[in-house]
Amino acid sequence: MDISGIADALADHGYLIVPQFISQQKALEFYAYAKNLPDQQWQLASVGRREQQTINTNVRSDRIHWLDSDVAEENEFLAAMNVLRTGLNRELFMGLFDYEAHLANYQPGAYYKKHLDAFKGRSNRILTTVLYLNPEWSKADGGELVIYGERGEVLQEVLPTLGTMVIFLSDRFVHEVKVGMKDRYSITGWFRLNASVSGIVDPPR
Repeated sequence: MDISGIADALADHGYLIVPQFISQQKALEFYAYAKNLPDQQWQLASVGRREQQTINTNVRSDRIHWLDSDVAEENEFLAAMNVLRTGLNRELFMGLFDYEAHLANYQPGAYYKKHLDAFKGRSNRILTTVLYLNPEWSKADGGELVIYGERGEVLQEVLPTLGTMVIFLSDRFVHEVKVGMKDRYSITGWFRLNASVSGIVDPPR
């Protein structure tokens, strides 16, 4: 993991794409784990925060599974991201406090329309990460992540290919997930600041 390179790209551009963030073998292991999760461990993803959270399939139609450090397979990824968190704090003095993440499954036809992951001053989510777990994915399969600039221009279209990681500032880049033609798996997470009150970390899930 080239933490210095990641830090430099974030400082210069606010986002980066890392084609082989983890080994193909490890990505395939996470892919198999996600595919074999029973249906009851998945939930429809919501939009909004706190009491405004709601299921809105007009905005997004994926399903998610929150990662738990008590589950060995899930903790392996969370532990690796904690190494990244520590490194970014050392390189960029970002004050990243913790990390939360979920598996996401976009079934054929699913999407997530244009959105921000955080609004300035209204969330403690600072940095978004997306790790893709899809072997043998081609342009014809769709499902691209599109990242937009401040004027609405397309900065990047990222195919969700196996082992690729996208990292970007959560409150700066509008992005969307295009419709895919087959099941698409990823791990999406957020590094956060400590905005806790009475030991309750904001925003709660």
